[in-house]
Amino acid sequence: MGQVEWAYGLAKDLLETTLPRRWAHTQGVADQAETLAPILGADTDTLIAACLLHDIGYAPDLIDTGMHQLDGARYLRDIAQADERLCRLVAYHSCADNEARQRDLFDVLAKEFDQERPDLARALTYCDMTTSPDGRHLDVRDRLAEIHSRYGPEHVVSRSIIDATPCIVSSVRAVEAALANETRTGQNPGTVDRLT
Repeated sequence: MGQVEWAYGLAKDLLETTLPRRWAHTQGVADQAETLAPILGADTDTLIAACLLHDIGYAPDLIDTGMHQLDGARYLRDIAQADERLCRLVAYHSCADNEARQRDLFDVLAKEFDQERPDLARALTYCDMTTSPDGRHLDVRDRLAEIHSRYGPEHVVSRSIIDATPCIVSSVRAVEAALANETRTGQNPGTVDRLT
């Protein structure tokens, strides 16, 4: 079984029944990852797997700290024995270090998980932050507004998103620029340095 199939099965088992809307979002995020194959090449499967797993920390049985990025990454590392790259991508997805600071968990996050390559982290942020809760593609600004609306201004997630907005938007714009450049020039897949 390949990494993507494994990740799909695990995420489906954890989210489909208990959190069907989160499962719809997860599938949409993974669909976005498939569109990045022209710029990611061989790293595309790793990104798709990370997209499928990025929100498993919301599964009721996995909640420990309340920070879904950290809870999901711990599950992947400790229980699922997942590849370290997947654990790192899940732990830091969508500029999670901002939420870790808001929750006073930054030192814990940094001690337990190293960060993944910036180009893959930006690609995962792009996929997550251009996908609605029900799995549809949307603009990053609309996604950020939706998050604020859903959580309200005082929630730790909203406060974290405010702090993370420059990181999120720059990540999305970098990926969009790399995709536009690929379309214009038709360069070979795997030149991920264009996401820097």
